[in-house]
Amino acid sequence: MQRRELGNIDEVQQISLENALSSPEVEVAYICSESSSHEDYIRQFLNAGKHVLVEYPMTLSWEAAQDLWKLAEQKGKVLHEEHVELLMEEFAFLKKEVVGKDLLKGSLLFTAGPLEEERFGFPAFSGISRLTWLVSLFGELSLISATLEERKEDQHMKMTVCLETENKRPLTWIEEKGPGLKRNRHLSFHFKSGSLENMPNVGVNKNIFLKDQNIFVQKLLGQFSEKELAAEKKRILHCLWLAEEIQKYCYSKKEEKETCGTSKMGP
Repeated sequence: MQRRELGNIDEVQQISLENALSSPEVEVAYICSESSSHEDYIRQFLNAGKHVLVEYPMTLSWEAAQDLWKLAEQKGKVLHEEHVELLMEEFAFLKKEVVGKDLLKGSLLFTAGPLEEERFGFPAFSGISRLTWLVSLFGELSLISATLEERKEDQHMKMTVCLETENKRPLTWIEEKGPGLKRNRHLSFHFKSGSLENMPNVGVNKNIFLKDQNIFVQKLLGQFSEKELAAEKKRILHCLWLAEEIQKYCYSKKEEKETCGTSKMGP
């Protein structure tokens, strides 16, 4: 396999991964690659003594994320998982709408085009920004059940997850992806004091990636308290743990179905 030549981007010379890891001039790594490669790149840059900003999900494993955070602490480096979905105007609106209200039940449906699981992970991981919304709005959640329907021949997938808040309120999260499906989000939250059905037009999201990078810089400058950092880490790990539990649940149901199908087959 031929390696492509490294040129200039906006008059900045590109360098190889090996040079980036070894160069003392490189102090920070921004990892914007396929999710399946995040863990390896994070580990390499932390071991090389670099701070790391990585797109969500940090890893495709809860245990690996814990391990990487321990490594960052050992190296005295900042490990920051980007979460631009929490900087969106829609989320700011929801946060204001939800605060102080007693949830009865809710649902969140996301649709989009096909996504390769091998590159971006199981749907609970590739869609972890929706899970992060639910956890940020309603607190830590418990998994009740999950199903995954797939038609691989036409690249269609639908994951349905039943979750529960600490107050035993049900939340349903659905990810559906396939050809022709537009990128869209539908939500429905019912409270004792009223309901919120779908998202009104709340304005354009401006500079959310830059805002997230500014948060990273603030961490580098020590402007976040230990309490804030611990709360963020707890939320991220909880979402990764939930995503992994959803994956395990769906795979176990799939295996049960395949086993039942095999046992019913005649000689």
